[in-house]
Amino acid sequence: MLQVVTDLDRRSAAARDLVAEVRDLPDPAGVDALVGGRTAELVDSMAAITGSLPLAAGWLVATTVVILFLFTGSVVQPLRALVLNGVGLAATLGAMVWVFQDGHLSGVLGFTPMPLDTSMMVLLFCVAFGLSMDYEVFVMGRITEMREQGWSSEEAVVRGLAHTGRIVSTAAALIAISFFAFLVSRVSFIQFFGLGTGLAILVDATLIRGVLLPAGIRLLGEAAWWAPRPLRAVADRFRLREGTEEELPVPPVTVG
Repeated sequence: MLQVVTDLDRRSAAARDLVAEVRDLPDPAGVDALVGGRTAELVDSMAAITGSLPLAAGWLVATTVVILFLFTGSVVQPLRALVLNGVGLAATLGAMVWVFQDGHLSGVLGFTPMPLDTSMMVLLFCVAFGLSMDYEVFVMGRITEMREQGWSSEEAVVRGLAHTGRIVSTAAALIAISFFAFLVSRVSFIQFFGLGTGLAILVDATLIRGVLLPAGIRLLGEAAWWAPRPLRAVADRFRLREGTEEELPVPPVTVG
C-alpha cells in the first residue's frame, strides 16, 4: 500500500483533481491498482449522485407537470411553476454557498467554511422542491377555483391569494422556525440543512408565491390557462379537484 500525502483540503477541487491524476497512472504489470481515502470517497459519491441526478430531475419535472396540468387544466402553469421554483431554489443554494462555503456568518454559527457536500445540496434541493410544490398546489387550487367561477385571470389571482395568503404565510413561518432551530447545533451539516430549508420556505412563501406568481400570471394573461384541445379533453376527464365545491362569490353580472 502506498500513501499520497498532501496538504490540500480533502474536499477541494485541487484534491479531487489529484485523485483523478493518481487514478490515471498506469497500473504495474499484473496488478489492479485502487485508490481510496476520504477525497476518493467524495469523488466516487459525487459521481454516483450526478449519474442518477438526470433521472431524479426528470422524475420531478414529469410528475410536477402532470399533477399541475390535471389540477389547473393548463400546460403553461406547470412550466411557469417549474421556472419560479428554479429561481427560488437557485437563490437558496446561492445563499448557502455564501454562508457555508465563503464563510460569512461562520463566526456567529461556529463552523469552519469548506466546500459544500454534494449529497447535502441534493437533499436540500429535493426537500425544498417538495415543500414549494406543496404551496404551489395549495395556492393554485384556490386560484383555479376562482377562475372556474368565471373571474378574469387577474381577478382570480387577487381573490385566490386573498383566501390563501395568510394561511400559507403562517404555515411557512411555523415550519421555517422549526428548521431554524437546527442552527443551535454545532454540527455543520445540520446547520446547513436547517438554514437552507428554512430559508427556502420563506423565499418560496413570500417572494415566489406572493410576488412572482401573481406577476407571472398577470403578464401571461389568458395564455396562462392555455392547453391544446386534445389535452384539454384529458384534463376535463381526469381533473383533480378538492372534492366538494364551496359556495364562492361569482363575478357580478352587468345588466345594460
